[in-house]
Amino acid sequence: MWYAKIYDPIKVGSIDGTDTEPHDAAVVRALNAEYKPPRIKETDPLKTLFVGRLDPDTTEDTLKRVFGEYGALQCVRLMCNFVTGVSNGYAFVTYERSAAAEDAYRRANGMYVDGRRILVDYERSRVMKGWVPRRLGGGFSGKKESGQLRFGARDRAFRDPINHARREQQSVEIPPEQRRDDNWRYDMLPRSHRPREHSPHHHRRERDSYKRVRSRSRDRHRSPSPYHKRRR
Repeated sequence: MWYAKIYDPIKVGSIDGTDTEPHDAAVVRALNAEYKPPRIKETDPLKTLFVGRLDPDTTEDTLKRVFGEYGALQCVRLMCNFVTGVSNGYAFVTYERSAAAEDAYRRANGMYVDGRRILVDYERSRVMKGWVPRRLGGGFSGKKESGQLRFGARDRAFRDPINHARREQQSVEIPPEQRRDDNWRYDMLPRSHRPREHSPHHHRRERDSYKRVRSRSRDRHRSPSPYHKRRR
């Protein structure tokens, strides 16, 4: 499984990220779209979570109660239809601290709120290069019935290329960091905050050290031989 770092409508429309031509009209619409992300200065996109698949009756107060368990909230915005005022089924939750946002990202995804299993992901519109929203033919995930599934995110990751021929079509090798579910955010972190990546030699040294310790432990617990007993 691997994930998209840059939003490419053709690739996210492919189950394994190897397509080179659009396979449905919505992908064509996304390619031709001219989307400008919103300029919202009040909230930090790196502290903001997207919460989807909400029940139409879920309120902002409910979301504040649920997500407030992970840290202090800056704001919660439940997106509603401009004319009817009915919930669109998704919201944006912004924390005061990035650590709280990361905690909620890890723990809240898949939980049930008002009887619905919710999706929690990072906001993408202000940080992901090339982003196109669902209403313009882009976005991620989707329903099978629509025939417009989008892959490469947390909910529907890319699968490894289906066969050898499609593996050769892949223009780039999948780097290790792209197998993270928040990889698109990985390059934005300061190097001091990134998880340490050890070389194969490091793991080999750790394994050899463990074998030596285990061997000494066995020697200590091994019963004396008959030869030692006779000498006593």
